[in-house]
Amino acid sequence: MRDDLHDLLKTYEGRPVAVSGRGPDPVNSPMIRHWCEAMGDTDPAYTGPDPVAPPTMLQAWTLAGLGGPGGAQVRPGPYRELMALLEAAGCTAIVATDCEQEYLRPLRPGDVITFDSVIASVSPRKTTRLGTGHFVTTRTEIRANGELAGTHLFRFLKYAPAGRAGDRPARPRPVINRDNAGFWEGVAARELLIQRCDACGRPRFPWLPGCGDCGSPDWTAVPASGAGTVFSYVVMHHPPFPAFDPPYAVGLIELAEGVRMISNIVGVEPERVRVGMPVVLEFVRVDDDLVLPLFRPADEGAV
Repeated sequence: MRDDLHDLLKTYEGRPVAVSGRGPDPVNSPMIRHWCEAMGDTDPAYTGPDPVAPPTMLQAWTLAGLGGPGGAQVRPGPYRELMALLEAAGCTAIVATDCEQEYLRPLRPGDVITFDSVIASVSPRKTTRLGTGHFVTTRTEIRANGELAGTHLFRFLKYAPAGRAGDRPARPRPVINRDNAGFWEGVAARELLIQRCDACGRPRFPWLPGCGDCGSPDWTAVPASGAGTVFSYVVMHHPPFPAFDPPYAVGLIELAEGVRMISNIVGVEPERVRVGMPVVLEFVRVDDDLVLPLFRPADEGAV
């Protein structure tokens, strides 16, 4: 990878990704309802005669879907040029790392969404466990009826996969922080831990520092049974990633305790996975350093 590449990549900072983009649909109640059902969010502010959209839906209103940007006035030239430069330098893999959002005003059904997006920054060359590459950050300003409603910073790593020729790249590592460290300690001990609020008793997952219902910061880690059903799922075919063998199923699993978690569904052909399929937990060591909680069909005869 060229040492002087970063000087060239930095010339793309501030250049547009999208100009006067337009959300394919106005903010609408059906999409809010589907989002809340998928996330298990029962906040009354998102229903009733004068609902608002969950703030975390901010980016959802800008997404064009599989059909492309439609009527949005998008100028992808600089972005595609940047990606081509990174590809030519051997950075053929990509993984999202984090996003930051700022909410300036609530979105309500009927709001028309427009947005502008720029390449905010390109980092110097970084070496990670996945490989060596550059972190690229885009910044999007999202407007509702012409009024700034929020900003969205999205960061990803475009990298050359690590490993010798012929080696299988390591599976991506989970991001462990002070809020979820207890969960991963449980996984290492082959125990699936969820949180239970000490004040109102509501179970929750993923791990959070406070209760979304009552706001209490007090909680207890409790073991889950590992029994659940497939609430929703997708079968991944593309984009290819060397650490995985497509097609494979990624499921939103509803645990018997009433919370949902995302994990792979193994032990069954992806095309045979179905919504409502009973599944059970299985801890799988995927390499020397990583154990993951995965799920397989509860009825082995259904495989």
